[in-house]
Amino acid sequence: MEESLRFLFEKDKIIDTINSLFIFTDNRDWKAVQDCFGEKVHFDMTCLGVKKVEILKPEQITQMWEEGLGSLDAIHHQAGNHKVEIRKNKAIAFCYGIASHYKKTKSGKNTRTFVGSYNFGLQKNNNNWKIDSFKFNLKYVNGNLDLV
Repeated sequence: MEESLRFLFEKDKIIDTINSLFIFTDNRDWKAVQDCFGEKVHFDMTCLGVKKVEILKPEQITQMWEEGLGSLDAIHHQAGNHKVEIRKNKAIAFCYGIASHYKKTKSGKNTRTFVGSYNFGLQKNNNNWKIDSFKFNLKYVNGNLDLV
């Protein structure tokens, strides 16, 4: 029973780290976003046309996101269907995700929505889980593709 409770406790902390990443991104709290990541992150956004998988520092990721999302009026991420596996101080996690972008336009085509899933790798550092692997898997995009 104690092992099951420990697993549930750690699983909750892992899901909280992932949810915090999305919430902090929506709030454009880039320092808090950086704190969700480990020192280096295996970063894969190739499904969105990024040419290669890279190893990035948290500052590089947030700089890229700040530039890419900066002109939007609002950002909203929704995550669910979390699946988590824990092996000692390492974990892998999966979730579905929707990212909705909003920008007021003259055409009235104000939104763009990305639908897909995420694969995360996490490392336990002291008592905190940090994301050290991030992969987005696009299913489809809907709405104004030229929104930015």
